[in-house]
Amino acid sequence: MQKNKVWIALTAILVIIIGILGYNLYNKNKQYQIVKENDYNMAFYEVVDYVQNVKTYLAKAMVSKSSKHGAEILTHVWKEANLAQSYVGMLPIESQELENTAKFLNQVSEYSYSLSRKNMDGENLSDEDIQKVNELYNYSNDLSNTLNEISLELNNGTLNWNDLMKNTEGAEIAEVSSFNVVEENFHEYTGLIYDGAFSEHITSSEKKGLTGEDIDEETAKKKAEEFIGGENIKETKNNGYVENGDIPVYRFEIETNDEKTIGISISKKGGHVVYLNYNREVTEEKISPEEAIEKGKEYLAQKGFNNMQQTYYLKEEGFITVNYAYTQNDVIMYPDLIKVKIALDNAEVIGLETTGYLNCHYERQIPSDKISIEQAKESLSNKVQITSEKLAIIPTEWNTEVFCYEFKGKIEDIDFIAYINAQTGKEEDILIITNTSNGTLTE
Repeated sequence: MQKNKVWIALTAILVIIIGILGYNLYNKNKQYQIVKENDYNMAFYEVVDYVQNVKTYLAKAMVSKSSKHGAEILTHVWKEANLAQSYVGMLPIESQELENTAKFLNQVSEYSYSLSRKNMDGENLSDEDIQKVNELYNYSNDLSNTLNEISLELNNGTLNWNDLMKNTEGAEIAEVSSFNVVEENFHEYTGLIYDGAFSEHITSSEKKGLTGEDIDEETAKKKAEEFIGGENIKETKNNGYVENGDIPVYRFEIETNDEKTIGISISKKGGHVVYLNYNREVTEEKISPEEAIEKGKEYLAQKGFNNMQQTYYLKEEGFITVNYAYTQNDVIMYPDLIKVKIALDNAEVIGLETTGYLNCHYERQIPSDKISIEQAKESLSNKVQITSEKLAIIPTEWNTEVFCYEFKGKIEDIDFIAYINAQTGKEEDILIITNTSNGTLTE
């Protein structure tokens, strides 16, 4: 009897130990699965990003006619396609299921490399070359759209990576997702025969727009209150001095008589408004983006920022953020940017950022020795359709500025903006435009 009790106790202990070991093994396996899922997600989203970049650079290559700039663009295509192909190889899909996609990315990479070498030798692309680039763009656009659909499926949980791998019987399950569409996009593809909109303000130690002498905190406080409107202020709190930013500022928190709390920063040098922010809820949109843009321009003029022109905007829930650039003699100065955030219920300005303007603004000597607009157009593909043209000064990645002709237009169904040096005819930059319901985006 005693032995039976001992065996029962030992059996119970053994069951508990096995249970604990099984539970720990289950948890470790679960953690391993989570790590694998995260790795697959990381690889997939890298593919999405790189394919989007391939598409953007191919679109730019269709617009470009400059051999030097074309070589740079096509080198980007080569690199991005290579990286996309590498991450495709990390996905848990049988090779035959994505074989055509991998082949396509490989051919994009190799073909763009061969064209970039041609450009580097000083040769322009032929009409046949451009036609092939156009074909590549169309397929990369299809691929990008499908990958975005898969991204939505992964995000909303209708798809997981286990669904994309073979089950125990070896049956193919990839058709449950949009991955099968990826392959369908290339059924008619037979292979090839070969084979940054200036809202990132440039900063400068000189700070051309930051004029005036250094001021103390009390003077800055008075300037902040004047900007808001002294008669509306209930209380002003000093939030300290920030020295290590791009522009050293005094910060204040202002409470108004109508219970608003506004954060505002005033530059130590010259007492200029650098930031202003007032967050509030907007429950109903009563005015259009166009009306808000005009109200923002009027607000800037009232605050002493004259000759400002809207460039790009982004609409969010209840708000619109607009970039305004300074114009001088009908030439738009893209480095001199001010961002204004406007509420769409009553057109109230609730945000302001002037860092680009304060870094770059000054009255420029606009060159008079420019080439004709017809000469500038010769730098573009003869297949583009120009919809507007103007003069502009744009910033470069080397913290310099270039005087350009700005051409907006279309090629196929692609909107673009091209910047051609107004003195040399050199192609300086090409932006691909995406028009959305929330605003205009550039790549």
